[in-house]
Amino acid sequence: MTDGWTYNRQRTLINFLVYCPAGLTFIKSVDASDVVKDAPTLVNLFFEVVEWVGPSNVVHMVTDNATNYTTAGRLLHERYDNIYWSPCAAHCLNLLLKDISSMPHMDYLVSRVSQVTTFVYNHITLLSWLRKRFGWMEIVRPAMTRFVTSFITLKSIYDHKPDLQALVTSKHYTNHKLSRTSKGKSFSSTILDNKFWDDCLIAIKVAAPIIRLLRIVNSDEKPSLGYVYEGMFRTKMAIKNLFNNKKKYKPYTNLFKLCWDRHLRKNLHAVAYFLNP
Repeated sequence: MTDGWTYNRQRTLINFLVYCPAGLTFIKSVDASDVVKDAPTLVNLFFEVVEWVGPSNVVHMVTDNATNYTTAGRLLHERYDNIYWSPCAAHCLNLLLKDISSMPHMDYLVSRVSQVTTFVYNHITLLSWLRKRFGWMEIVRPAMTRFVTSFITLKSIYDHKPDLQALVTSKHYTNHKLSRTSKGKSFSSTILDNKFWDDCLIAIKVAAPIIRLLRIVNSDEKPSLGYVYEGMFRTKMAIKNLFNNKKKYKPYTNLFKLCWDRHLRKNLHAVAYFLNP
């Protein structure tokens, strides 16, 4: 399997690893900046690694799902018909969450949640008041690189609903000059908006089955290939059952179908599901 990343000097590194019954083993790290964008050149790097491991010892290669990797994976299978390629399921699910979070209503909701989090953490007087609340735990703040964190932040904000509503209705807040600023008024309006909380709950329920599947395929405890096929089906059905209304669930299931057809609809996943005890 490959794990590619770009560091601050804009150089692309690819880590090559082997997963086998003995566990996960690191092979080598390669600066692939000069070859990663060209599939024929990239596949030569794959050939080199496969030959080092031994073609008969490799049955499956996993990379991300960028076009160059997809083409390189196809060329790899053409040369070694015993080696199958598939994109990283975790990467595909992260992109699915990205697509969902880019839907206009979701994007607006995530933006409001980000504003709430920023407002709280930018004002120590509010944060200090909240930290005195019984059972207080820090709000999970969104990261720039993982789309799943947007939904985890949504869940974290929703869990803090009683604390945040207690804050904006407290004398500590209403008597403070912050409550009279434009951002303070917007913050109060959001926290006291029932539709905001209803939308948060829907977003959480939409993302929950995807995040559960993401945790399964991201786990190093056991092989996860056999869970992708059924996991995608169960996730899709969970969202259908959540809305029970075709007009409401169709925008989400269309994104699921796109992700499945483009990236994860592989014979390998079907066989792994069939053989999974």
